Amino acid sequence: MAEKNDLHGLRVACLLTDGFEYVEYDEPRKALEEVGARVTVIAPQKGERYGMKHHDKHGTVNAEFTLDDADAAQFDAVLLPGGALNADALRIEPKAQEFVRAIDDAGKPIAVICHGPWLLVSADLADGRTITSYKTIQDDLRNAGAKWVDNECVRDGNWVSSRQPADIPAFNREMVKLFSEGAAKKRDAA
Repeated sequence: MAEKNDLHGLRVACLLTDGFEYVEYDEPRKALEEVGARVTVIAPQKGERYGMKHHDKHGTVNAEFTLDDADAAQFDAVLLPGGALNADALRIEPKAQEFVRAIDDAGKPIAVICHGPWLLVSADLADGRTITSYKTIQDDLRNAGAKWVDNECVRDGNWVSSRQPADIPAFNREMVKLFSEGAAKKRDAA
């Protein structure tokens, strides 16, 4: 029997592009990999993408797949880091919208932090959901029909959301818990 929070075999797609908030990718990735998940970076373009630490460039990550080449059916969960530049660019990518819609339609888990919910708004997924985010996009979420709350971490069905880098410990804990539930369903179905 698998241990609680055993994510071995779980395939997590991390959608991002240039300007992502580096710590909102790196710390959740480490938390997922520590319990056995495999995190794959998917971006509009393959290759190196640059991260940010607030307003300054900080770190890079290699995008293994492009949005054109990625298939949501090949993944068990999605991680959406924030960063205003990243989220604003990613939200207008039709393939990114299609990807998160396919994940959500399949009932697979989505973990999103900071400005990351912008993609969920543009994919028409926010209506009726309870969510948190960085405070500056709360109006966008409300206007899209979501119930926005100012909590460090919010769980709504197959979604978990957080506000900002300071919330990462709670975000990681709840993300691993949510993804573990998804992994258990996958094992039970096999």
